[in-house]
Amino acid sequence: MSTHAPAALSQQDILNSLPLHLRPFVQTQDYQRYTARDQAVWRFVMRQLTRQLADTAHPVYLEGLERTGIALDHIPSIDEMNICLARLGWRAVVVDGFIPPAIFMEFQALKVLVIALEMRSVEHIFYTPAPDIVHESAGHAPFIVDVDYAEFLQRFGEIGMKAIATQADMDVYEAIRTLSIVKECPDSTDADIALAEENLRQASAANTDLSEASLLTRLHWWTVEYGLVGDLANYRIFGAGLLSSLGESRHCLDDALVRKRPLTVDAVRYPYDITTVQPQLFVTSSCRHLSQVLEEFAAGMCFQRGGAESLQVAVKAGSMCTAQYDSGMQVSGVFDEVLCDAVGNAVYLRTRGPTQLAWGHREIYGHGVAHHGEGFGSPIGHLKDFSRGLCHYSIDELKAHDIVIGKPARLEFLSGITVSGQLLEIVRQEHRNLILSFDNCTVTDLEGRVLFDPHWGRYDMAVGARITSVFGGVADREALQLHKPPPSTRAIPVTQDARLMSLYALAEELRRSGRPIKADTLQELERGLESYPDEWLFRVELLSVDEAALQARLTTELKALACRRADLAALIEMSLDPA
Repeated sequence: MSTHAPAALSQQDILNSLPLHLRPFVQTQDYQRYTARDQAVWRFVMRQLTRQLADTAHPVYLEGLERTGIALDHIPSIDEMNICLARLGWRAVVVDGFIPPAIFMEFQALKVLVIALEMRSVEHIFYTPAPDIVHESAGHAPFIVDVDYAEFLQRFGEIGMKAIATQADMDVYEAIRTLSIVKECPDSTDADIALAEENLRQASAANTDLSEASLLTRLHWWTVEYGLVGDLANYRIFGAGLLSSLGESRHCLDDALVRKRPLTVDAVRYPYDITTVQPQLFVTSSCRHLSQVLEEFAAGMCFQRGGAESLQVAVKAGSMCTAQYDSGMQVSGVFDEVLCDAVGNAVYLRTRGPTQLAWGHREIYGHGVAHHGEGFGSPIGHLKDFSRGLCHYSIDELKAHDIVIGKPARLEFLSGITVSGQLLEIVRQEHRNLILSFDNCTVTDLEGRVLFDPHWGRYDMAVGARITSVFGGVADREALQLHKPPPSTRAIPVTQDARLMSLYALAEELRRSGRPIKADTLQELERGLESYPDEWLFRVELLSVDEAALQARLTTELKALACRRADLAALIEMSLDPA
């Protein structure tokens, strides 16, 4: 039995291994895009976080950083991470900012960590509203080393990609994405930020009828992003949002300011605000407990329950959803109507607009949106005088009931729905009937309402006695791609000060070499300090250079800067703290 770890794949190899519809969301990490100041920001944040979290994060945190390829002295490359993640059965890809929630969940279900390309700016060093590589790598990756947590994360993805979402959900997503871009853009004005915040407020306020996707997003926030583990009196941090925020990882420990609640499925009752610190957090007893709460929520979701009630949820959502029959037949579209009998059983479903018919999550040949471009309708239930479901009858058995290809046929359902026309074709898979197609077909209900008229063309009838599952999105995501990659957050180039970046690079070179500073180099540094009197992080980087006179000068300047700039005082205090 081989004990060798799986070979790490290149970025291109991993891209090629993904489903086609996910590939457009993946970017290539150009490591040279990170400036010397970006690297300094990473070092400062990670140095402070690991020191601050040594006793407050779950013990797995520090071990996990090392085992997932995340060094403290430089921004991780995606290739470094994948070398380590391969040993854990996971992979990582880089993306540009926020991606659609359903796509994010699908990556997670495939055991692929989504890592944001960008590095937070020095102006947002405490907390960034946009996804950045600190949050996505140093926040999410470390706990993958815990098997129970990794299984929970993957299962969350599997459940999340099936959640039914609404257009209001997408409006909130777009507003959050826009706000994150505006806040990170150095050219944004206060008015730009205020407008983006107001748009988010309005989108959130309009999203009153919360969908499965909205509620599941809340559960994700209160566990994966902002979770605590232990008990109410003794807890540790494991949520990625807390682990990657210098400010909130400290603030959250104050029980007078942040109420701690035991984690139950009721956490989905609590909304969250990405623009401010959280007023309460939830404490799970273990990673296994996380999975239990997740499954408790999932038990009430439409993909588990099926039936008429779930179809009605899809109708109300007005988004692309999939209904699966007990035969395995899958109908994907925007559900427009569900007819029920007197006891509440669904007896007929109807979609509007482009519709896909699939089986086993693969579109049935000839039954994509090109063929079903204007909607689809089909009965649900058992036929009169049939001892079992229609899907289970062989071709010979169907002949005994006068259902023969090329001849007129009349199907009478127990619900009173009647399908009458000339049978053209039967689509079968694995000895099951999935679609019966008719010409010159009339479909009526018990009251005589015409559900399909012969003038409308060919009638394709899905076969199945009941709806076992209803879920968000389409059955075959390769054949019908719902989500498009969002516009790049890097559309507005940020102009860098070339001289300042070269000074940061020089400071890093001196730090790495450990050699005494030459006179001409020292003069260059002194000129740089004079040219950039408020560049506190440059001074912090130079503190690690072994030059007593320089260190004394830097300390004096940093203390003076902290007095002059109240907004930098806390950061400088951290930098000078010898602990």
